This record gives sequence, C-alpha cells and structure tokens, in this order.
Amino acid sequence: MTTQLFPGFRTSLVPVAPGVHIHAAIGGNGPPLLLLHGHPQTHVIWHKVAPALCERFTVVACDLRGYGDSSKPGGDPAHASYSKRTMAADMLKVMRSLGFAQFRVLAHDRGARVAHRLAADHPHAVQRLVLLDIAPTLAMYGKTNEAFARAYWHWFFLIQPAPLPERLIEADPAAYVRDVMGSRSAGLAPFDPRALLEYQRCLALPGAAHGLCEDYRASATIDLEHDRADLERGQRLPMPLLVLWGAQGVVQRCFDPLAEWRQVASDVSGEALPCGHYIPEEAPDRLLARALPFLAGDAG
Repeated sequence: MTTQLFPGFRTSLVPVAPGVHIHAAIGGNGPPLLLLHGHPQTHVIWHKVAPALCERFTVVACDLRGYGDSSKPGGDPAHASYSKRTMAADMLKVMRSLGFAQFRVLAHDRGARVAHRLAADHPHAVQRLVLLDIAPTLAMYGKTNEAFARAYWHWFFLIQPAPLPERLIEADPAAYVRDVMGSRSAGLAPFDPRALLEYQRCLALPGAAHGLCEDYRASATIDLEHDRADLERGQRLPMPLLVLWGAQGVVQRCFDPLAEWRQVASDVSGEALPCGHYIPEEAPDRLLARALPFLAGDAG
C-alpha cells in the first residue's frame, strides 16, 4: 500500500527497543521532516501532501507504536510503554538511525501529542514544529465539558480498563474506522478508498486495538503527570510552533488553541483552516500553503 500511495518511497522497520520496531516510509531530498499521524490511522494520512513535501524535504513518515505496521507491545499498569515520552523516544531513535540529529516535525492528532512531548523532552532535536487540530492534552482534559465529552466520546471509551474496549473494537475493526472517521464534519468523502482500506487493515492486526487503547490510557494518566511537571518547572517549548486546526472541528468549538499553546510555548502562530479534523486529507492544499513556508523557515 505504501508503494501505491507513496511512489518513490522506501520503507524500513527501525529497531527502537528490545522487540519494538517502528515502520517508516522515507522519500524526498532536503532537510529532514518527521511526519506523525493520528487515530485511528497510519502514516498513510500524508499521501496527499507527501509529493509536495518531498520536493523540499527528506520525508520520514512513521507509524506510531501500536499503530500501522509498527510493533504493538503489551501495556503495563502505569501505561508507561505507551506514554508520549516513550513514543517520542521511539521517533528520536528513528531519526537518529537515519543520521538526523535535528529535524522538523509535522504531526496530526495523536501524533501531535507525541510531537509535543518530543519537542519538550528533546528541544535540541526539534527545529520547527507544526501541530494539527489539537490543544495541549492537559488543557483538554482539564477543561472538558459536556459538548467536548459528547463529541470526543472515544477519549473516555478507550481509557476503560482492558479488555472491554479492545474486545468491542476487535469485534469489527473496519466498522470502528468507518464509524469514528465518518462521524466527523466531512464524513468519509475526503478519504481515498485505498487509504481507508489501509486504516482498516492495520486496526485488524493482532495487538492494534490494545495499542490504540493504551495510547489513550497513557494520555489520561502518566502523560498528564509529565505535562504537569513541565508546567511546575516553567518549561516552555522554545522552537517556533505553528498550530493549525479545522474551523469545522471540535477543537475550534470547545477550545482556544492559540491561547492554550501560548501557555506552554514561547513562539506560537496559527489559524483555523476551512475544514474539519482530518486536515491532511480534507484540505491538503491549504495545509501545504500554510505549513511549507513555515517548515522551510521562510515564515514563522
């Protein structure tokens, strides 16, 4: 599938821990750019923007641990194996294995939460950062109201103790993908059928439902501890940060993304784009127009 949607890319399984490999698709030329996807998807979310990005950058599009064709290790009682700190360390190891000590990051949804922790824990490595359709995890949990809880019901379903949510997802993973993604503002229309099939294939892989749930369980527990520790230390992201979100999405309705990110980062710009949650697939041209000059360092 990567060869169909990412022509010219090569794929690699990069070891990052004992028994854990990260699947990466690599293509293009120029400064390194790490791409991270969200839920319940894979690196395939970037297929519409990858050709343009490859003209300017060496693109490394990864599947997060627990997702896609990356390893799906079991969880632990503290959910540390799926903490954003651990998942960020995976990505740092991938980039270093490819010879990139410093790089830019473009990330959506769950991947953007990994990217936030990557930038917080390894600010020397992340040169520029673009985060799509999220506010900080701590702010979103702390300011949850009825409207947000109804719209992002999966945040509260997926954190239930194992194996309840896993069992329900595994009963029909293809339906889970269709129902979750199709319930957003644009429905299923923006998604290439080949990409949709890839998301469904990957969620049906052994351990995928558990990895997905552990990602969310970590965000509701250990990740919040790490975020609170940053705030208590007064730690702020030092690199330029561009925040983009969907004007038709839940983040727009329930939060003030720029205000929230300015609480944790020093150099923040951004705006809403005329789309819903899945920006790389709903509004690829708008995303490129805003993100490319920022990532190239021509604006910011």
